[in-house]
Amino acid sequence: FSSSLVHHELVANYSHLFRVQGSQPDLVPYLLLAHIDVVPATESDGWEAPPFSATEIDGFIYGRGTIDDKCSLMGILQALEYLLIKGYMPRRGFYIGLGHDEEIKGYEGAMNIVRVMKQRGVKLSFVLDEGLAILDGIISGLEGPAALIGLTEKGQANVKLSVSMPPGHSSIPPKESSIGILASAVKRLEENPMPRLFGLGPERETFEHLAHKFKLPLKFIMSNLWLFSPLLSRVLERKPDTNAFVRTTTAVTMFNSGVKVNVVPPLAEAFVNLRIHSAHSVQEVLDVIQETVGDERVKIQLMDGFEPLPVSSSNERSFGFQIIKKTVLDTFPTVTVAPGICVGNTDSRHFKDLTGDIYRFAPVWFKPGDIQRFHGLNERISKKNYEELVVFYFNLIQNCDIQSLPEPHSSVHEL
Repeated sequence: FSSSLVHHELVANYSHLFRVQGSQPDLVPYLLLAHIDVVPATESDGWEAPPFSATEIDGFIYGRGTIDDKCSLMGILQALEYLLIKGYMPRRGFYIGLGHDEEIKGYEGAMNIVRVMKQRGVKLSFVLDEGLAILDGIISGLEGPAALIGLTEKGQANVKLSVSMPPGHSSIPPKESSIGILASAVKRLEENPMPRLFGLGPERETFEHLAHKFKLPLKFIMSNLWLFSPLLSRVLERKPDTNAFVRTTTAVTMFNSGVKVNVVPPLAEAFVNLRIHSAHSVQEVLDVIQETVGDERVKIQLMDGFEPLPVSSSNERSFGFQIIKKTVLDTFPTVTVAPGICVGNTDSRHFKDLTGDIYRFAPVWFKPGDIQRFHGLNERISKKNYEELVVFYFNLIQNCDIQSLPEPHSSVHEL
């Protein structure tokens, strides 16, 4: 950038931090986040176009990263560029952070950006990162599109289960092998999911905000979750994509044992990835695993993990949430806005010491079949939707320039 308003620096060799100067330094700045890196892709997997070619087909741009997360990265920068060309000077200063290793937890990129900002004593009004999106036809029974703004992220734990037994020859096998014992333990985990926690986190707010967009009887059920939460949680847990809202999920991702077909192996190991509900803790999850496995021969070891992220505010006095909501409605007037929970993890989790309000949303439009493209084959974004992203960030930066939110309407009327 040639503008004197923009200061740019390289962080940890590959990440970028921009500071955009505001004309009113007393206004607390905010941060827009995106990441540069993408997950791997090869054309031989079955792509309709080379995954790094940005080929345009029928109004869509195909390429790895078009959804995750080049659309936000380019949209933010292009919106800023347009504002500078127009001679716009923001009143509220802000930062743009572009990490280079989000897909491998952001320990080098985002964490070093945080370190730099902490050293300078920066405090933020709010952070906006990728996460949730606009869902159109994705939520069964919902009339019209919904923009979900993530207030929190699930925590995560990687747990190793292992069994050690004396080795032996397959011609004289023991009654129970390390593989058999561990397989039984894994089966118990899969057959006995973590407890239902629906209604104890922000997922309850999601359905309450969307209730008026459902037809009866769902409208009645979601408008009275104080009574129907147990019923709704049983419905949601039937499908994997909605079960994630109900509880801490358990996924057995690796199982290793044996080196030769005629040797009974002494060691069997399985790895379990858990995405932790906001009403759960890592220790509580470990306790449930211990109780469910119920076998002292199975060693349970926490490899790494972190707690669920704090829940950001979304009430009428929440500056960040209300500004994002207003910008969504300015850009997409027909959309219903609701708070949500992000089941995946983003770079924004590293910034919790700089602000109490972190939001996870990008105005990417998902229709049936599109979510499978995320980290999958034929990732793409329509040219129209990319233009909408640029407009969204263009509007957001300007909407953030108000000094404070208007006072919410009082429920007490003066006579």
